[in-house]
Amino acid sequence: MTAAFEPTRARGAGTIDTDTEVETPECVRFRYRTAGPTRRLAAYAVDLLIRGGVLTAAAIALAPSSQWSDKRIGEAASGVTLVILFALEWGYYLLFETIWDGRTPGKKAFSLRVVKEEGHPIRFVDSVLRNLLRAADFLPMGYATGFVVMAGDRRFRRLGDRVAGTMVVVEERRRVAEPVGVTPPLTPAEIETFAQRPRLSAVELEAIELFLRRRGALGVAREKELAQMIAPTYARRFGLHCGDPARFLALLYRRATERQGVRATEPGGPRSHR
Repeated sequence: MTAAFEPTRARGAGTIDTDTEVETPECVRFRYRTAGPTRRLAAYAVDLLIRGGVLTAAAIALAPSSQWSDKRIGEAASGVTLVILFALEWGYYLLFETIWDGRTPGKKAFSLRVVKEEGHPIRFVDSVLRNLLRAADFLPMGYATGFVVMAGDRRFRRLGDRVAGTMVVVEERRRVAEPVGVTPPLTPAEIETFAQRPRLSAVELEAIELFLRRRGALGVAREKELAQMIAPTYARRFGLHCGDPARFLALLYRRATERQGVRATEPGGPRSHR
């Protein structure tokens, strides 16, 4: 599964979109775009055409059997058709969502995927639960209940999704951002200034990272002005002298995003948390 790694707005910014964020204990934030009713309906239409085509082909193949004089052969052919219909109705989604990691041919055509609300891939049991409730979502006809429930949910979940703890997201492939660099590189002496890994929230890390990525596009005076606005606050929090505020922020970010168990003097440094 491909996750979208990108800078995100701070909490409480109030976005008018269909994005859903999942944050891990390591302060890694994954952003998913939840799929709305229109796109899901289009995917459903593709799956419906495929199921209809399979059923039609089976009915045509079994049609000569109904012309036989032996009544039992005709009844057997009708029985096989009903079994195929049952398998297509209840097993189609279960099969593809299990072997294709939450996708059916229709969902794949429109870049959709079913995932857990925590962003994890769905399991067999999850697919069973969400598809068993498909009948309830269909009531009274045309998935009317499902559309009403989806309209009142921020993640556009139908009844089956709510019970299974799943959601349908749009897969949008983006490039992973390059690690934040510091020029000239941080020295071991500077890195050892922080005896312990500083604890920063995801929003704080994001703000510092955005500043560091924009350093090359800012003028020297503007860069120093922005860094001076926030660096002293962190210096006081951790009881340190910031000196060059921009370099202090780079050091703070480096130490805060280091993986536990990896030495600070490791060549190349840690990768960005984005």
